[in-house]
Formats: sequence, C-alpha cells, structure tokens
Amino acid sequence: MGNISSAQSSSPSLPIDSAFDLPSPLPSWPSGEGFAKGIIDLGGLEVFQVTKFNKVWTVYEGGQDNLGATFFEPSSLPEGFSLLGFYAQPNNRKLFGWTLVGKDISGYSLRPPVDYLLLWSGKSTKVENNGNQTEYFWQPLAPEGYSAVGLVVTTTAEKPPLNKIRCVRSDLTDQSEPDALIWESNGLRISSSKPVNRGTQSSSVCVGTFTSNPPLACLKNNKFDFSCMPSKVQIDALFQAYAPLIYFHEDEKYLPSSVNWFFSNGALLYKKGEESNPVPVEPNGSNLPQGEANDGLYWLDLPVASDARKRVQGGDLQSMEVYLHIKPVYGGPLTDIAVWMFYPFNGPSRAKLKLATIPLGRIGEHIGDWEHFTLRISNFSGKLQKMYLSQHSKGSWIDAPEIEFHGGGNKPVAYSSLNGHAMYSKAGLVLQGKDNVGIRNDTGKSEKVFDTAVRFSVVSAEYMKEVEEPAWLNYMRHWGPKIDYGREDEIRGVEKIVVGESLKSMFRSAVNGLPNEVFGEDGPTGPKLKRNWLGDED
Repeated sequence: MGNISSAQSSSPSLPIDSAFDLPSPLPSWPSGEGFAKGIIDLGGLEVFQVTKFNKVWTVYEGGQDNLGATFFEPSSLPEGFSLLGFYAQPNNRKLFGWTLVGKDISGYSLRPPVDYLLLWSGKSTKVENNGNQTEYFWQPLAPEGYSAVGLVVTTTAEKPPLNKIRCVRSDLTDQSEPDALIWESNGLRISSSKPVNRGTQSSSVCVGTFTSNPPLACLKNNKFDFSCMPSKVQIDALFQAYAPLIYFHEDEKYLPSSVNWFFSNGALLYKKGEESNPVPVEPNGSNLPQGEANDGLYWLDLPVASDARKRVQGGDLQSMEVYLHIKPVYGGPLTDIAVWMFYPFNGPSRAKLKLATIPLGRIGEHIGDWEHFTLRISNFSGKLQKMYLSQHSKGSWIDAPEIEFHGGGNKPVAYSSLNGHAMYSKAGLVLQGKDNVGIRNDTGKSEKVFDTAVRFSVVSAEYMKEVEEPAWLNYMRHWGPKIDYGREDEIRGVEKIVVGESLKSMFRSAVNGLPNEVFGEDGPTGPKLKRNWLGDED
C-alpha cells in the first residue's frame, strides 16, 4: 500500500519517501459474496480504494514532529473511475494510505465542478519545500445538487482542469469533521477527515482524502446491505492471519481466563436483598439474568472460600479464549474485529515518584476486568489498516506502519500492563502523570504470552444470522461487586512517606486524574455496555 512515483530531487530523506507494506503477502481469502472484491457499490456509485500515488508537493517543516507533510495525486485508477480528491500524509512515518475513487454507474452520481476556489497559496509564505515550488490548494465548486468530497493540489497558479476531479450527488454524501492534524501554516490547517456519524448503524463512508476548514462532505452508502462484509469463514481466515500475540509482564499475578473457566471455578451471582444466598453461575452462564438495563440488582463475585478465591483471582492462561465482535465501520468499506479478553481480577496500582516506586494499597483492585483491542480491516482487499488498544477508559489507534509484527509475519504484538491490563504497542513504562511522577503501566516480553489465534470464538456479528450470542454476553449487570476500600485513606497513606509538598501535590493530581474504573469501586460492566460496542473507538 502507498506506492510512490516522483522525480528525483536533492531534498532530505524522510520516512515518507519509502512505502510501507505488511511483512507478508496477503493470503487468498475464502470465497464469499462481496468481501475483498476490490469494488464496493454505494448505490449508483462504485468506489475503489487507490493505494498508489504520484507525489505533487512536499513541505519540510511544520506538522507532526516538525517534519512537514507530502501531498499526492492518486494514480493507477481503474478504467472508468474518477478522482474524488487528493491524499496527504505527515512526513514522520512511511507512506501507508488510501483514497477512494468513484465510477458513476447510474449516469448522474458524479459531475465535474463548475469552477475552483483557491483556498491557500504558499506564494507569500516562506516554507522549506521541494525545489522551492509554490503550492496551491483548490476546492472544487460543485454544481447544484452535488458536493465536493476532496481538494486538489497544484504547483502552478493556473486552475486545474474541470475534468480533473468529480463532485458527488448530494444524497450520496454526509457530514464529515476533521480528524488527525497533517500540517498547518499561516491559518491553513490540513487534516484527515472522518464522518460525523459513526458506529455500526451509520452509512457514512470515509473518503480517505484530506480536508481544511470548513470540512468537506464524506460519502454515504445508500446500499448498506452488508454485502461487502466478510462471512463467518472469512472472519476465521482474517483472524488467523492477523491474530496478535499478547505478552504479559513477568511479574503478572492476575492473568486472564475464559469466561467459562471463571464460571466453572466458583463464580457467584448475587442479588440485592439476598446477599446471604449467592447462586453459583452455570458453566455456560445460562442462569445469568438477561437483557434489560443495569439496574444494580445483580453482580458477580469470586468464590467465598479463601483458597478458591485466591486461585480464581490468578486466572488461567491455559483456558484463555478471546471473544470476537464483528462490526461494519464507516458504512461498510471497513470491518472492525473487536477482540474482548476477560480477567477475573484487576490488581493494585503502583506509583512512580521520581526514582521510587510506591505500591498504592488496594487502589486499582476490582473483580471482573474486561479489556479489548480492535483490528480494522479493509473490505476492498482484506488488508489490516490499524489496531486499537484499550487503555483503562480510553485507548489509542496504532497505524500499521507503527505496529510491531511477530516473526516476519502479519501478526501484531501487544503488551498487557502489569496488574492493570491496559494494552500498549511497545514494551516498557507508560506513565500516567508528568515530571516523572504518576501511575505506572509496566509492560514487557516474558514467557507469559498468548497467541490469540489459538482459542477464539465469534460471539456477536449483527449481520450474520449464524452467529449465536452466548448468555453471558447479554448479562447487563456488574461483573464484580461494589468495593469500598477507602480510597482517600490509601492516598493519605502514600502521602505520609512522600517528602515535600510539591511532590505530594503532583502525586495527588496524578491519582485524581485516573478514570473511575481504575479505582474499581463499582464493579465493571460487560462488553455490550461499553460505548464502543455500537459506536466507534476513541
């Protein structure tokens, strides 16, 4: 993905000057309806994902890491397809991107612009660029009933030809908003864009072009029938190809397990008002209350007997299974495989105070810990685009060029933090705080590792009739009890050994900045009650 064609120059070498591709060639996916066929019909408008580009203009300052950005024209379009916009990317990473091009199969889905508006020119701006070229950013002015979904970049003051690009019939478009910053200069802010309406039910389609202010429209899938989504057998093949290896810290005492192992080893169901008579959970969770809202009437807990309780707290890596939720993204051209992992227990947090590491008592402890990561895959080709890693109540996307892959193949590597189980893309310390004071998230390679391809099951895919959801997935109450361990007392206990009011203040600020789920005073809820179940990731 991201092949480049450009003239040679004496410009400085940058990461973007080379294109990234996955370490191994893609396998041949099992046959199916419309997945990985290269073209998707949005309802009178076919779109194709272009990954080859001709370089138009490069700037060497500003933007991410102050390395500038490069602007490209999509190339190698299939016959009958037209440009919808140009592509741009920061220079601080290898080229790995795409834009959609369109083919009008209705006869009135696309039209050329009637004119161009000059948005910005570098004529009066002194920025270091390739060959001291002057750049011009043009917005197509659409005919009535049509909308522009991308911009054009040139290195001459002459307007581009009207047939250079196409505008899209307005009922095939939707609202978009700026996403990640690409580059900015003298009032011009260039960013990637994403649909305003996102989630499993949204038909808005990301174009892959860049935008300025105000943002241009995105596309809309008027034929949102899931025909381009992968089938069950294709999902199995995709996950076998991309299933990550999860490394746990060598000191990790609280490992994951399968949900069935947790139930079979003494998990108890409590009901408000009947706390003295908990009920053992059936191995498949069939006696868990189903559906409805989280009314606070029920919660799960570990076994009562201390030896059994301690054993279940530690989890069971041998039984571990990951649970897949398959979701359409951005109107169907992308698939998210959200991968859920269950830990019977979340361990206590630790603080870093300059050179010292201080245990935080019971802060961070809670029963029933759900974590997840997400693989985002192109439905045009089946290629992995990026990976999302959950980190307490938030998380972060990692683009494919930044992923650590295992053994020269296409399987990503991820790291689970000690005790807290937040997911990170690199081994080492991630500090929640500043100035060397905060909450530790330690990760590292060890012999405690799990290949998620070994045991997985698809537990939910709303568009697949053959996928039956397990009973535990529709348990909407708490997976752990409410715990009152005196958070303020724990914090004061640490402050007693901290020297200096400034350090105490920094420590308290770091602890108070943690999300509520880290404190674990309320037992966590299951996957279906997380905001990303039907919505997009952060």
